[in-house]
Amino acid sequence: KFFITNQNTAERVVRFIVAIFLLPPLVYHDNPFAIAQAIVGSVLIFNAFSGMCVIYRFFGANTCKV
Repeated sequence: KFFITNQNTAERVVRFIVAIFLLPPLVYHDNPFAIAQAIVGSVLIFNAFSGMCVIYRFFGANTCKV
């Protein structure tokens, strides 16, 4: 399986909240920092919805109890 959940619910919620604050600058500014911020926010949104963190998977970490 490719998408194996390796994050607990609290961690997913925190990632989603942080991503919400990282995405809006892309709408208002078109500079490299805003684009980098939006990329990080997009990765966090993916992590929050999928429950899978690629870095956790690479290092073998798992915070999910399932």
